[in-house]
Amino acid sequence: MHIINSTDKDTAAIFDLYDKAIAYQKTKWKKHWQPFDPEMVRKEIAEQRQWKIVDDNNNILCIFATTFNDPDIWEEKDKEPSIYLHRIVTNPEFRGGKYVQHIIEWAKAYGKANGRQFIRMDTWGDNQQLIEYYKSCGFHYLGVFTPSKTEALPKHYSDISLSFFEIKI
Repeated sequence: MHIINSTDKDTAAIFDLYDKAIAYQKTKWKKHWQPFDPEMVRKEIAEQRQWKIVDDNNNILCIFATTFNDPDIWEEKDKEPSIYLHRIVTNPEFRGGKYVQHIIEWAKAYGKANGRQFIRMDTWGDNQQLIEYYKSCGFHYLGVFTPSKTEALPKHYSDISLSFFEIKI
């Protein structure tokens, strides 16, 4: 399997996976993502911050986004050079592939090559199942925080608390 940048040709597949992830979230929790802004995803693709894991047959196994700055969520901690992971979605046809582990190994190398000190991510503050899963993947759990500036963030960040995680590179 390979981690490569998504392209404009992947846009329909990305939104299909987001729709499937939202449908799945609705079966498991009271909270779920809201539909994402297509312009945001196009910008991530153009800036080479939208990624996909593909197999040798070019099947999209998983998608995720990255950024080197996340001040609206991480506030003061954003000053520490980090790579932030967002919207990890596994293709339901390929569940069980431990893609988060592959993303972590990739992010360590990518982050190091780009002068980053941490890999960081967040999830809903009360999603105990994901909290435990990310801890089992090697993330250090930093606790629950409430971002104060959510206007520029996707809709599901409004009025929520987040669990923060990091791995030192």
